[in-house]
Amino acid sequence: MKKQPMRTCVMCRQKREKRELVRIVRTPEGEIKFDPTGKANGRGCYVCTSEECLSGVKNVSRIARALDTAADAQQLNRVYEEITSYVNQGTKGEK
Repeated sequence: MKKQPMRTCVMCRQKREKRELVRIVRTPEGEIKFDPTGKANGRGCYVCTSEECLSGVKNVSRIARALDTAADAQQLNRVYEEITSYVNQGTKGEK
């Protein structure tokens, strides 16, 4: 049995298996976006799919600090919408 990698949610600070979290990435071009594959190039941070943590994605300072970049509310609202639509579709875990 293969050991699953563990990651920490930037909102609640709980360690979970990587597949239980969603990834937000800052691309090498500086764009902030949702990474459904978990494999995109760039600096990433992880958020669990609980409603409390997902709503925290709109917290500009916390995400900006985790991604080591300047972020604006418009970018993070777009990322939040993409993640909630992905989670609500039930595609999480079906890669």
